[in-house]
Amino acid sequence: MTLEPLLNAPPAIQIHVAAVVPAAILGAYLLARPKGTRLHRLLGKIWMALMVVTALSSFFIHEINLVYGFSPIHLLSVFVLAGSWRAILAARRHDIRTHRRIVSGMYFGGIVLAGLATLLPGRLMHAVAFSGNSWLTLVLFGLIAAAIVAAVGLRPRRGRVA
Repeated sequence: MTLEPLLNAPPAIQIHVAAVVPAAILGAYLLARPKGTRLHRLLGKIWMALMVVTALSSFFIHEINLVYGFSPIHLLSVFVLAGSWRAILAARRHDIRTHRRIVSGMYFGGIVLAGLATLLPGRLMHAVAFSGNSWLTLVLFGLIAAAIVAAVGLRPRRGRVA
């Protein structure tokens, strides 16, 4: 793993990565922890702001130029922006089912699936993750996998007796 390709990337990509990485970590935490608490609402606002920055910054990234500098992945950014607005409105209406569905979709579609796509050969994050010290890459992916397993395993379940 080496950060050199990222450090040499255009500012829009650097901003995009600087917003999406904490959004990925914070989102996993929020999905795994109790909902409706004061902390959940505070961290949820931060997560939503990170997602908006991630989506907006993507409009300045034109690495895959299919239609006038844009690609189908930019549609995902439109969905994230619309989803952010709809998720906030649903939360304010106390429509938790809709809020949960939208936010989960934004996380798993906008971060997990899109993030996996950035690891394809030829993409910048592939160069970051799979060049340089390969042991560091294995450690990083091991830590990410452990964090996901821990988040899922520690997630409170309904009807669970302590």
